[in-house]
Amino acid sequence: MARLVENPDLAFRLARAIVSDIALYNQDKVSDGIKNDSIFELMGEELEEGREHFYSRVSPDLSNREHLYEKAIVDVMIKQAGKIESSIW
Repeated sequence: MARLVENPDLAFRLARAIVSDIALYNQDKVSDGIKNDSIFELMGEELEEGREHFYSRVSPDLSNREHLYEKAIVDVMIKQAGKIESSIW
């Protein structure tokens, strides 16, 4: 069994990599979700699968573990979609 990530910086990098892969393989859904302000509904299944993967690789003792994944979603999927026309901005 692989060692769990205990370093917050490494955990955040892992979260960003997971969310980046999700966004890369679902570009049309991300674009539609941003345009229609439904990103979390459209991407719910994929994001939950990514969250489960993240939790399986990161120590449960790491403080703010759940916030690291959420922050990665905003940093990678939402902020980078700022060029997509949307009523939410």
